[in-house]
Amino acid sequence: MTAPRTTIRGSAPSKRVPDSVKAYIARFPDDVQRTLRRARTILRKAMPGADESISYQIPTYKLGGAAVLYFAGWKQHWSLYPATPLVVTRFAKDLAGYRVAKGTIRFPLDQPMPTHLIAGIASLRAQEAARSAKPKPAAKSKPAAKSKPAAKSKPAAQSKPAAKPKPAAKPKPATKSKPAAKPKPAAKRPATKSKPAAKRPAATPKRR
Repeated sequence: MTAPRTTIRGSAPSKRVPDSVKAYIARFPDDVQRTLRRARTILRKAMPGADESISYQIPTYKLGGAAVLYFAGWKQHWSLYPATPLVVTRFAKDLAGYRVAKGTIRFPLDQPMPTHLIAGIASLRAQEAARSAKPKPAAKSKPAAKSKPAAKSKPAAQSKPAAKPKPAAKPKPATKSKPAAKPKPAAKRPATKSKPAAKRPAATPKRR
């Protein structure tokens, strides 16, 4: 959150940054100082554990190191910051008579100090700060998805009984071989009588 710059209308703002809330209040006229001291007392009682410091040149109250509330003095009013949506909603009726804009609540200096309203705002802001400071619970891990039961295996198909072997074909009876044909008797031919060799006359020796 960015706190607005603080200037005192109608007077020259001090160039020196105050080093404490007391020093900040001391820069204002007496009537304004009385109002700011009253606001400071209410805030410190409503947030006893808050650290008081100067931030953005205005009084700041922190819880756990985080800024919770700021206040600042002006010429005709003093302001309280921030007016969160929860603060505006919770104290809508009480804030009806004050100007609330851009996260700032303006309290006129010429009106009585709304003690209970300021204390209530401080208490609510402390609660908001405490909630935001708490670590968020770890997201619950989703339960592991249940594994689906294994599909029942189908019973093994019963094997068909082996086909009975067909009986061996009976061997056909051997065909009776026909009896070998008896050889025909060779035709008898009359033996041819050999002719007697022709007798040749002995050759007469030649005379020399």
